[in-house]
Amino acid sequence: MGVGTLWYMRTILLVADTQSVTDRVHASLAGADATVVDHTDPKTAPQVAYDGGFDSVLVDMQVDAMGAMAVARAVRSAAGQHDPIPVTILLDRESDAFLAGRSGAKNWVPKDYTSAELREALGVSR
Repeated sequence: MGVGTLWYMRTILLVADTQSVTDRVHASLAGADATVVDHTDPKTAPQVAYDGGFDSVLVDMQVDAMGAMAVARAVRSAAGQHDPIPVTILLDRESDAFLAGRSGAKNWVPKDYTSAELREALGVSR
């Protein structure tokens, strides 16, 4: 890192309740300039995201009884006076991309993503 270069560690709230999803996200972002915090309750995710000062929210397509589209809309609605926190959705199917865009999600990736695709969608580097 050169003189005058700023380094920034992004904080990502991962909203997922399946261990395999959580494990894969952590493995994919290992060594990246990001800290991932796990959260299993989609209903409290918007408040946790804003109260915790998270840089982004990564949501599994289906968490508990709430879909990722509803979580994305709730995060956007909870912004209030804050800048909206960008939401990235882990899609079960490519055909869900249209719905992800309509929900207000900034990005989405299919669950068969590569580490590079996930890092790019979240705006983190290695």
